[in-house]
Parts: sequence; structure tokens; C-alpha cells
Amino acid sequence: MNQPAAPAGSNQGGLPFAISAYLIWGFVPLFFKLLSSVPPVEVLAQRIVWSLPLCFLIMVFRRQIGEYLAALRDWRVLRMLLVSSVLIALNWLVYIYSIFTDHVLAASLGYYLNPLVNVMLGMIFLGERLSRLQALAVVIAGIGVAILLAGALDTLWISLTLAFSFGTYGLIRKIVPVGSLPGLAIETTLLLPLSVAGAAYYIWLGDGRGFGSEAGISWLLAAGGVVTAVPLLLFATAARRMSYAALGFVQYLAPSIAFLLSLFVFHEPLKPAQLACFLLIWVSIAVFSFDMWRKMRADRMMPAA
Repeated sequence: MNQPAAPAGSNQGGLPFAISAYLIWGFVPLFFKLLSSVPPVEVLAQRIVWSLPLCFLIMVFRRQIGEYLAALRDWRVLRMLLVSSVLIALNWLVYIYSIFTDHVLAASLGYYLNPLVNVMLGMIFLGERLSRLQALAVVIAGIGVAILLAGALDTLWISLTLAFSFGTYGLIRKIVPVGSLPGLAIETTLLLPLSVAGAAYYIWLGDGRGFGSEAGISWLLAAGGVVTAVPLLLFATAARRMSYAALGFVQYLAPSIAFLLSLFVFHEPLKPAQLACFLLIWVSIAVFSFDMWRKMRADRMMPAA
């Protein structure tokens, strides 16, 4: 997201917002499982269609309509948000597909990998330097992915697509001069024509399992807009109130919940290669998190030095 991080050590009430956002993202597979009879593309189209009105309501409340309109008039911003809109739509579609096809394990792995992908993208495109511990974390994660290549290739594309699409999306949003909510509203605006066309196609020419087939399904599809916008708003609020490094520790809550749901609620099989990969990813995350904690501690102690 494009929100400025709070100064190191100033976590002014942001933690409850961060935990709420990641709890929603963690349990969202339960919501989308209720829509598993609906084609994934229709779920995506309806999600985009219903997200935009909610974004506008929140922007009116937060007085951000002016920022939205100004960004719409900036061709450079618009071009970059067009790319980010395609990336986030791809991310949402693959995530929905993974839930519908009982591959929540692969999806959770993708979001575990995401922070490490962010580090690599920052090094490649932003000239950021890896610390030794960050480099070690990336190498360990790479070994885990290599094990998946050997033993669970059928779902590896899900994990890598989710990790790299969201990582690249985050990279673009980091450098585009627009706030998270107006940016999301512009992305959904750009996606709206295709989404409306897709939604209309499934309503009039689809197999009758989606919007309009029964009240429960229609309400759930409309609620997809809330499920999309609310956690993003909570996340944006948290990002303004706490350091981005501290926020990084909370981000593993969502894939951890999804991992547990996949095993104990959806009863997905855990292949030996997947288990080995997860163990290596968790070690990698521990190394990465220790490095983040060490830097946060050094930043807090610096003024007193």
C-alpha cells in the first residue's frame, strides 16, 4: 500500500486495525467456499462491481474524492494503476480459483513467500540492498521452492503467481503517488467495464448458478465488495499508525490461518514436498523476522545514542 509508515517505534493504536485486517484475510477462504458453485470469473467480476460503490462511500466519508479525481487526470498515474489493476485482478482470480479447487495450502504458501518476494523486487527495481540475514532468508526460501518443483509441481504455479503478482502490485503502488483507497477505487474503475460485461454475461448467458439464481448467492456475491474493501481500509489505517516494520510481523497471521483452515477444516492432503517446503519457509520467515526486529531495535536505540 502507498500509505506512509509511522516513525519507528510509534505504533499509535495501529495494532488492532492490523490484526483485524489480517484476521479477515485469513478467514476469507470460508467466505469464498460458500460461493464454490459459482464460476471463479463471475465471482471476480461481481467482487469488482460491488467494491467500487463501497470505495466511493468511504472516500466521501474520508474526503478523498478530490485525490481520486486528481489521479484520474494524471496520465502517468493512470498508466501505472492500469498495470496494478491487472495484477490485483489476476491475484484475486487465482486466489478464488485456489479456494474453489481445494488448493488453499498452495495459496497460503504464496502469501508466506510474498514478503521475501518483496525483498527481491526491492533489490532488483529499487536498488535496495539485502542484509546478510535477508539474503540467507531468500536462499532458504529458494531451496523450499526447489523442493516443490521436484515433488508438488502441480500447485507451485498458484503459490508463485500469488506471491509475484501481489509483490509486483505492491511495488507499483509503492511508487505511484496516490493513497491506498483512491488507488483501489481507480483500479476498480479501470476494471469496471470488463467486470460489468462479465457479470452481465453470466447473468444472461451463464449456467444459472451465479447472481440472480437465488437470494443467498446474490447477497454473498454483493458482500464480496465488503470483503474486499474493509480489510484494505483497516490495513491502510494500521499502516498510518504503526511502523511498516512492525506491520510486517502481523502479516503472517493471514497465511497461518489459511494454512490451518486447509488442514483442519478443508482437509487438504499435505504432501511430503509441501511439508518440507513449509518448514523451510517458516525457517526463512524466522530469519527474516529476526532481522526486522534487530533493525527496529537499533532504530529505537539510535536517538538515545
